[in-house]
Amino acid sequence: MDEKIRRYDLDWLRVIVFGLLIFYHVGMFFVPWGWHIKNNVIYDWFRWPMLFLNQWRLPILFVISGMGTFYALSHRNLWQFNMERIKRLLIPLLFGMLFIVPPQIYFERLVNNQFLGSYIEYFTTEAFIGVYPKGNISWHHLWFLPYLLIFSIILSPLFIKIKRSAPKFTIWIQQQLQKSYGLYLFIIPLYFIEALVEPFFDITHALIDDWFNFTNSLTFFLFGFILIAAGQKFWKSLDLIKFKAFIIGIIAFSIQLSIWIQDQDSFLIHFTEALIKVTNLWSWILVILGYGAKLLNTKSKLLAYCNRAVYPFYILHQTITITIGYYIMNLHWGLLPKFIILVIGTFGGSWIIYHWIILKIPILHPFFGLKKPNSY
Repeated sequence: MDEKIRRYDLDWLRVIVFGLLIFYHVGMFFVPWGWHIKNNVIYDWFRWPMLFLNQWRLPILFVISGMGTFYALSHRNLWQFNMERIKRLLIPLLFGMLFIVPPQIYFERLVNNQFLGSYIEYFTTEAFIGVYPKGNISWHHLWFLPYLLIFSIILSPLFIKIKRSAPKFTIWIQQQLQKSYGLYLFIIPLYFIEALVEPFFDITHALIDDWFNFTNSLTFFLFGFILIAAGQKFWKSLDLIKFKAFIIGIIAFSIQLSIWIQDQDSFLIHFTEALIKVTNLWSWILVILGYGAKLLNTKSKLLAYCNRAVYPFYILHQTITITIGYYIMNLHWGLLPKFIILVIGTFGGSWIIYHWIILKIPILHPFFGLKKPNSY
């Protein structure tokens, strides 16, 4: 395949999926699950669209990251690639833990009556004592960065081998993709992870004890690289399967909903739901990638701007959401007004900080993972 061809659809999907992350984190303010701060009224019905989104939102990010890694390795050697990953992932992570995440924990401590005082007092006395949740040091929503960094480093030797000296493996993948439902072979390892690992390890985002999430996310990252390595065979297979995947996704999620509503549990139900879950989430990933390739593979100045802005938006957004949420959580305004305020406030606040501060001060660029603008 021509590695110099830029996939604008992947850039658009990266922007769109990270944008959905803002909507998802705003939604966390209103649902029954635990989060850093909560609205004064919880809306139980709101969990259903959230559960649908939650199935595939992070897996597709790791798939797209794996796809991007294939292109990144096209013009870098192993050392250059890993140094670039450290620069673009580790520096923003450390900066975020020092300056972006602490306000989130501060407002959480205020809500739970675990701290009284100004933010300056908190930052200078308690912000860096102990590890969250008992202490206050955390990466919170930035957990994606250390995971992606570790995945990139440990898999990079394998990626180099696949790109340069694994034609038999690539040919085998291409042969599987020529089958009618060849893309669904990828759910087999996902199923075993879901069925055999997930019951024993809760998702913590803490890295050292997060074995299901770590293994699952690593697998999606690897899948993204492998699919792009298959070249045009992948894109042709994706184009043929995308509508079928849409139908399968609707059926699978409907079955999953019925299992959740019945709220029964057994070994049989667990192993059945695991199959339904991975079929559902993989189907929606194929749908999004397939229709993205068909509809979004066009360059534009807007895409160039958004693609560069998405990383700073990701770093900034949750702190802005929680800050706004703290000041409106006890107001009796209803779901819709609060949801709109949080969404507009988060997008608007992120844009103001990005466009009028970060872009204007070059010394800040490395702390938000900014590279030089791409020419679209």
